[in-house]
Amino acid sequence: METIFSILKSIILGIVEGITEFLPVSSTGHLVIFENFLGFTGTTPSYVEMYTYVIQLGAILAVIVLYWGKIKDTLVNFFPQKVGFEKSGFRFWLMLAIACIPGGVFGILLNDWADEHLFTPVVVAFTLFFGGLWMLYAEKKFRNNGLGGGGEELSVTVKQALIIGAFQVLAIIPGMSRSASTIIGGWVAGLTTVAAAEFSFFLAIPVMVGMSFLKIMKIGGFSSMTSTELISLGVGFVVSFLVALAVISKFISYLQKKPMKIFVYYRMIFAIIVLVAGIAGFFH
Repeated sequence: METIFSILKSIILGIVEGITEFLPVSSTGHLVIFENFLGFTGTTPSYVEMYTYVIQLGAILAVIVLYWGKIKDTLVNFFPQKVGFEKSGFRFWLMLAIACIPGGVFGILLNDWADEHLFTPVVVAFTLFFGGLWMLYAEKKFRNNGLGGGGEELSVTVKQALIIGAFQVLAIIPGMSRSASTIIGGWVAGLTTVAAAEFSFFLAIPVMVGMSFLKIMKIGGFSSMTSTELISLGVGFVVSFLVALAVISKFISYLQKKPMKIFVYYRMIFAIIVLVAGIAGFFH
């Protein structure tokens, strides 16, 4: 019975992760809230933290599958001698690496502190609410900059990569949303909304894979986990992958036609619900 309940909770959390990882609503914030609300625990120390990072890898795998054509092209045409620097895969991955620098530096400095002090439903609720207001302002002021970057070729410059990377640092705060932060950074840098979102997807690959593996190694790997925990982990990974596959393409289609304010309204309403639920004692 314990295994069944663990799997059911894992399915719910996998759905939550798959839906929210690439939407500007904070997947980490949602996982903090739902894990707390469901009473999702394990016998292995830090199992919940490990679970959170592993199922995020499932969502990242969805990006690799959906954008494999683009990723393959960057690998086939990696060397500048073949196609020129501007069209080379080397340039593409170099811009992603540059965008990772600010988050990497501040992540090393602040991640442990954030894990200890910020991963609570109340902090997430406030960040969701006020981050949503900021997103509304940023979209109104910067969305139509449109200085560069299309849908197919993300011709991001060094300056644009650094700006996006600097905004990504905000995602250290649970509830802010890595997707929202990088898309806003893309707007400020002059990318179109679709280009900003797609660059955010690609940027998630090295950022989330690197961070997840570092966290998993730091926690101690999978060797000490129980069979129930391993099954739960596998279920969450698969569910988040499948759900993210469905969500990503629909999100891009949505951005091509409509503004993001609907996500702002959702963030604010959800934040109020979380605060009320906290006051009512629904969280552990």
